[in-house]
Amino acid sequence: MVVVFPENWRPFSFDASRKQELIDEVRNLKVTNPEVQCLRILVHGPVGVGKSSFINSIESIFRGRMAQGALADAMSGTSFTKKFHSQKFRDVKTGKFLPFVISDIMGLENTATAGAHVDDLMIALEGHLKDGFFFNPVGPVQKENPNYNSCPTLPDKVHCLVSILPADKIAMMENEQVQDVICKLREIRQKATDLRIPQVIVMTMVDKACPEVQKKLNMIYRSKNIKRKMQECTNKLGVPMNCVFPVKNYHEEIELQNDIDILLLSALKNILNFANDHVEEKANY
Repeated sequence: MVVVFPENWRPFSFDASRKQELIDEVRNLKVTNPEVQCLRILVHGPVGVGKSSFINSIESIFRGRMAQGALADAMSGTSFTKKFHSQKFRDVKTGKFLPFVISDIMGLENTATAGAHVDDLMIALEGHLKDGFFFNPVGPVQKENPNYNSCPTLPDKVHCLVSILPADKIAMMENEQVQDVICKLREIRQKATDLRIPQVIVMTMVDKACPEVQKKLNMIYRSKNIKRKMQECTNKLGVPMNCVFPVKNYHEEIELQNDIDILLLSALKNILNFANDHVEEKANY
């Protein structure tokens, strides 16, 4: 049976003015807990799904040009990111840093001796990892490591966990070769749930998952394929559908494009709102 979704099933504006509205919302964000000056977002996911490209795409928007703050690799089959790094974002208009950072980590792989160690990600959620920590796939960080933060405060901890999944390959993530990665993602999500950290999925590579969207990105919320892929993401990790955000990272483009920016900014705005809600909740304890 073919499921037919209503046209424009998630009402969404791609008007030219919408990009500026979203930029202003992020630029004017006020962190609601006075203890926290900067919201901390952690992105994680399998190798090669666009974690660093997502960070670079966000930076490009606020610099008003293409940027590469987080180094990405278009060829390697293993994780290009080797150490823990938190990217700051400077707003080209104000010259000031925006009130959030996005932490990039080594990608997850399907073996016990490659990719980020699950325990390191759990430790990162609690704020124990300092910038500059080199990931060791064989074993998690030890407390004697100089990049281990033994007494993390709320500003050190993760305020929202973002899982990056590829729209074009999500259906293949049931086979034995990648099943271990899904188990790792679920384990990390459970830890975040125990810590009451909000979680979202950013679904990348939407242009590769749907020919209609590849031709015209603003058709994304009229695509049955994209909605099906989003539902598969929800089924894989248990994250609610309204916390799944399909985006296209900058990859081949050399100039900023309005439709790409709007999708990325919409995802970022929601991520920051969830993170802000989390730190506000902590202020009320």
